[in-house]
Amino acid sequence: MAMNKKKAAKTMFATLCKALDARNWKYKKNKEELSVSFGVKGDDLPMDFFIFVDEDRQLLRLVSPMSFKMKEDKRVEGAVVTCAANYGLVDGSFNYDLTDGKILFRMVHTYRESLIGEEAVQYMISCACNVVDEYNDQFMAVNSGYLSIEDFLKKENDQ
Repeated sequence: MAMNKKKAAKTMFATLCKALDARNWKYKKNKEELSVSFGVKGDDLPMDFFIFVDEDRQLLRLVSPMSFKMKEDKRVEGAVVTCAANYGLVDGSFNYDLTDGKILFRMVHTYRESLIGEEAVQYMISCACNVVDEYNDQFMAVNSGYLSIEDFLKKENDQ
C-alpha cells in the first residue's frame, strides 16, 4: 500500500507541475517534499501560494498566507470578517489565528482512490487566486480602519 501511495503522490506532483507549466508561471518546486511555491500579483496586494502533495493523507493541499497580520486591537474584527467571508465560500476557507492575527487561505483536493487531472488542479489554482485577491484587500482595509465590520458585512450580503 505504501508504494501505491508513493507512486500516486509522485503522479500528482507531476500533474501539479504540468498545470503550472501550462500557465507559463514561474514557480519553485521541491521534488523531495513534493511541493511548489509561487507568487501572483493581484489587483491590490501580492499573493503567495504553497501547494503540497500530502502522500500520507493523499491530498493536494494549497495554502496562501496573507502578507500582513491583524493588529492586536483589530483581532476580534478580524475574526468576525474572516468568519463572514467563509460563510459565502464554495471551495476553500480562511483560517484565522486570534492569538497573533494571522490569516491564511487553504484549499484541499483528495486524490484517494483516484487521481485528479490537470483541469482540477487548474481550477484549484484559479479559485484560490480569485478568492484571495477578492478578500486580502478587504481584510487589510478592516485592519487599517478603512472598512468597518458593518460595511464588510453589507458588501458580503450584497453579493
